[in-house]
Amino acid sequence: MSLLGGGLAAALVTTLTLTLSGCSMETTAPGSARRDAASDAKGSFGRADCRKAKCIALTFDAGPGKDTPELLDILKEKKVHATFFLLGKHHVLKHPDTVRRIQDEGHEVANHTWTHKVLTGQEPDGIRAELEKTQVAIEKVTGKRPRLMRPPQGRTDDTVSEISKELGLSQVLWNATAKDYSTEDSALITQRILDQATKDGIILLHDIYRGTVPAVPGIIDALQRDGYTFVTVPELMAPAEPVPGTIYRP
Repeated sequence: MSLLGGGLAAALVTTLTLTLSGCSMETTAPGSARRDAASDAKGSFGRADCRKAKCIALTFDAGPGKDTPELLDILKEKKVHATFFLLGKHHVLKHPDTVRRIQDEGHEVANHTWTHKVLTGQEPDGIRAELEKTQVAIEKVTGKRPRLMRPPQGRTDDTVSEISKELGLSQVLWNATAKDYSTEDSALITQRILDQATKDGIILLHDIYRGTVPAVPGIIDALQRDGYTFVTVPELMAPAEPVPGTIYRP
């Protein structure tokens, strides 16, 4: 699931051209969305105004899992809010109390499909089912439908974008990843993220792998020492609000 970004320069461009699944697609940097927001935009700033603060978004994919409660304990202790892209069938359904806790503790609950199928390989009805089933499952637990989704492996195309728009979902990619699915070395996971962190960046981690949760305290502490403020993805682009169908990538 590697899709590494180009760093700070990328965040200063209104749109980037991203080639995925053989299609040329435009992406919008959160910082650009924020800068171009209308004067009456109503996006929530949360704990920081990222027009002034050095912000970064911490995101977790493919949970919740057995280690997610420990991760939530860490985030609560550190007073950090994150964005969780949840899988439906074997995760939301299996851990509803954890999903409820994610929302109750101020994190952003988001959609990572029903079974982690690559959406660009599906027919439109299959794409819709992967996203809609997860929307319904999360709403049953939290009372709210997600407004963000992350396509598995970051793979999207015009059809995925159109169906996401119909379902009220913005697409969120990333610019920093530890490839934590390939290692249990927490120190290596930490270093990979620190090497890639940028202002207005989006970090991708997975709370289902053994080495990831133990790496999180060190990542948070090091980036806070470097002046970063952690925010959710919608807070990163405030006062702009996520636009359904749009692909956001630093």
